[in-house]
Amino acid sequence: MNIKNFEFKAKVNELSYYESKLKELKPTFKGIDHQVDTYFNATKGRLKLREGNIENALIQYNRENIAHSKLSEIILYQHEPHPALKNILIHQLGIKIIVDKLRKIYFIDNIKFHFDQVKQLGTFIEVEAIDTKGSFTIEELKKQCDYYFNFFNLNENMMIDMSYSDLLLRV
Repeated sequence: MNIKNFEFKAKVNELSYYESKLKELKPTFKGIDHQVDTYFNATKGRLKLREGNIENALIQYNRENIAHSKLSEIILYQHEPHPALKNILIHQLGIKIIVDKLRKIYFIDNIKFHFDQVKQLGTFIEVEAIDTKGSFTIEELKKQCDYYFNFFNLNENMMIDMSYSDLLLRV
């Protein structure tokens, strides 16, 4: 499945404050997912295998490292968990890094909200304006992302310009 989305990530101290603020809008709660993302040594973009109790997928994506809302072009392969897939990827590409996180997932229409506790990094909010069917323009997705940036009263200093994997490689 090809997906385009606009997203931002912000480092925050009090996840409960932002989660409570979101709950005022009556989002759909999808659950708490313990996710282990194994990043592989890809030649283009990023390639990760997500293993969770809610989400399991092989994800290839390209995204700029900028500290604002940004476009991601994603190819997502959802699958039933099986150790053979991970073993093949490890054997062929090698592991770059592993990201271990506890993620609360909410939705409002096409907007996905993550409240993340990432081992070794701390707590973050991610907001993704997702388009799986070509229904939105890039400008519309950006506008949705910007709306929630303002809704949460975030500021530029809180914005993170890279993936959790890149942050962990710097630790």
